[in-house]
Amino acid sequence: MSNRRELYQSPSGDTWHLGREPTNGRAFVIHQPNGPSGGQLRHIELGAFLSDGSGKPEQQALLRLIGTLVDRPPYAERGGEPTPSTIPSATS
Repeated sequence: MSNRRELYQSPSGDTWHLGREPTNGRAFVIHQPNGPSGGQLRHIELGAFLSDGSGKPEQQALLRLIGTLVDRPPYAERGGEPTPSTIPSATS
């Protein structure tokens, strides 16, 4: 049994939850379609859920939740918005 937190409920009744498997900590999205759609639960890996980049409301809800895990961006401590010179590069 996984732990879960509701992310989004569509006007049609579909719901999306963020789930976590307590035994290994693996996180995933659970999609519960509304009854008329069949209502069959589906577990979706986080990367696959976000990969199409469509910005659907359920994807935005997950991104907002992830954003709450961060107190403030590192550049805020330096007193400004990020610029190309303040954003760490992959080669740093």
